[in-house]
Amino acid sequence: MKKRKVIIDCDPGIDDSLAIMLALKSPEIEVIGITIVCGNSPVEMGFGNAKKILKQMNRLNVPVYIGESTPLRRDYVSALDTHGEDGLGESFLPEVIGYQQQISAVDFLADVLKKEKVSIIELAPMTNLARLIQKDKEAFSCIEEIVSMGGSFKSHGNCSPVAEYNYWCDPDGASLVYETLHQNGQKIHMVGLDVTRKIVLTPDLLEYMCRLNKETGEFVKKITKFYFDFHWEWEHIIGCVINDPLAVAYFINPELCKGFDSYVQIETEGISLGQSVVDSMNFYRKASNARVLTEVDVYGFFQMFLSRILDQEPEKLDILQDLIRGDLK
Repeated sequence: MKKRKVIIDCDPGIDDSLAIMLALKSPEIEVIGITIVCGNSPVEMGFGNAKKILKQMNRLNVPVYIGESTPLRRDYVSALDTHGEDGLGESFLPEVIGYQQQISAVDFLADVLKKEKVSIIELAPMTNLARLIQKDKEAFSCIEEIVSMGGSFKSHGNCSPVAEYNYWCDPDGASLVYETLHQNGQKIHMVGLDVTRKIVLTPDLLEYMCRLNKETGEFVKKITKFYFDFHWEWEHIIGCVINDPLAVAYFINPELCKGFDSYVQIETEGISLGQSVVDSMNFYRKASNARVLTEVDVYGFFQMFLSRILDQEPEKLDILQDLIRGDLK
């Protein structure tokens, strides 16, 4: 199997951390670097959290690069209210000292993208990619594929009535990326809230994880407890939506999701700040710059996610289907 090389651009973040765990356990891809941007957590905190996850996975050999600390234009607003004071569910894991690279995330991207075929799994605000466009548009055009956890088509927003957080946090950055892709004749894969909202880690699934692999299950339980409480308070669901791992799973197996091609632009002003405006009816008569996902195989996702991070054979997940349907008696 020829592995596809990827860079994960992220802002850890609870669900970013779960996504990194899945990526590192997937034989189809080689994570050649992790780039950090301000988003769920400030950039220095995100750098620290990435190292904590790499230590948990015994993969501190993966380099982590510090990126942009503020959005392109607007004031930075973190999501620590969602992810906890430490960005990892107030698990307060020990800090991992060192491992800082000598070059910035944007410089790393500019350098590596011209040398080899690399894709980007984008789990955060797109400030690093926008700065790359401003610094070296040729390098940006060399990206083999971009899968972005962000945006929304018909689902309501998660930080405003219409906006998903990653695009809302830096709408100017997201807008620049989408418009540049349109100019280049390229497409981004928009793994938005329409599909990620269906990926809910429930208490039953979490307990199942602990039964299958106590060490990893307990680690996930530790970093997601705050997330569970937040979702109950704000969305009144028993469980937590784990957005980012779906972007990794979709990159590995695009058959997990269905959607359509469309022109998409990101609103940068006013009451609809950060909204991903999907021209599904082709009003603008513009070439598509996005693959907008609308359906997801929930069982297929959880089969991949659990089997890989828990080191289990997929066919051994004998009660997974019942747990997802809520049929277990």
